Amino acid sequence: MKMVCEVSYGPKDHLLGEDAHFICSTEQIIGVADGVGGWAKKGIDAGEYARQLMLNSIHEVVDNEIINPKMILEKAFMENAYSEIQGSSTACIICHNNGILHAVNVGDSGFMVFRNNRCIYRSATQQKAFNMPYQLGNTCDTPTVAVEVKVEVEVGDIIILGTDGVWDNIFVWEMEQVLKEKTKIMDLKNLSSYIASLALYNSFDKFRKTPFSIASTEAGKPYRGGKFDDITVVIGRIINCC
Repeated sequence: MKMVCEVSYGPKDHLLGEDAHFICSTEQIIGVADGVGGWAKKGIDAGEYARQLMLNSIHEVVDNEIINPKMILEKAFMENAYSEIQGSSTACIICHNNGILHAVNVGDSGFMVFRNNRCIYRSATQQKAFNMPYQLGNTCDTPTVAVEVKVEVEVGDIIILGTDGVWDNIFVWEMEQVLKEKTKIMDLKNLSSYIASLALYNSFDKFRKTPFSIASTEAGKPYRGGKFDDITVVIGRIINCC
């Protein structure tokens, strides 16, 4: 078995945005990172840390031949620390090897696994409080807080890896409905774009009930509508090698 992937990215500022991602197809490793926007108030590019973290991850995979997600994240983090880049970000890296997804996650980026258009696994969100995710940074958290998991997958399974711009605006049942309606008529590239567009559409709806509005209300901060944000969708499908 192998995992084939595509990605769709929509920065909210129509420039680089604050999200970053990578796909190493040969090694079947994917990752996303979301720069914490609060740094912009201090005049710091909130996406720089995330972009460099993902570039470092590619370096560890391609040049140093590291395929363990936790080790990739640790070394990418240390490279950022040595360069003294300001900022912080969430991160999630997944490696597929012979029917096993090995993932490491820090913060509120994450992934879901779908089988026959039903969600069979969802990664846990790490937050210190509402809308305050764990985050990697020189003055923040380190990879020691990361959650590491392994998930068995089968041929035909769909993996959706995304930043919180996806998960804050799309319910699990909505994602299942999209896969039920679109998987057979769209390739992965178009499917990733469709999901990203749905997340964006929902984020503009000021009256819609969303995962973000529910979480905000439960935290004592009544809110209606979606959350406008950068949106990154990396979608993978498990297929036979031959």
